[in-house]
Amino acid sequence: MIIGIITGILAGFIAAKITNGQGKGCLMDLILGIVGGFVGGTLFGLLGIGPAYNWLGELITSVCGAVVVLWLWNKLK
Repeated sequence: MIIGIITGILAGFIAAKITNGQGKGCLMDLILGIVGGFVGGTLFGLLGIGPAYNWLGELITSVCGAVVVLWLWNKLK
C-alpha cells in the first residue's frame, strides 16, 4: 500500500514535470498518479502490452497514463 502511494506521487510528479515543468503539489500528484496508473494500464492493455509485474513497470505505466490525463486536462481547460 505504501509503495503504491509512493509510486503514485512519483508518477504524478514526473508526468507534471514532463508536461509543464513543475509539480502540482503532493496531493494532486498522488491523484494524478493513481488515475494515470489506471489510464496507462487500460491503454497498454488495449495496445496488447502485458501488465507490469515490477515496480519500474508500474511506474512507467503510471507516468504514461498520467501524461495522457494531463494532456487531456490541459486541452479541456
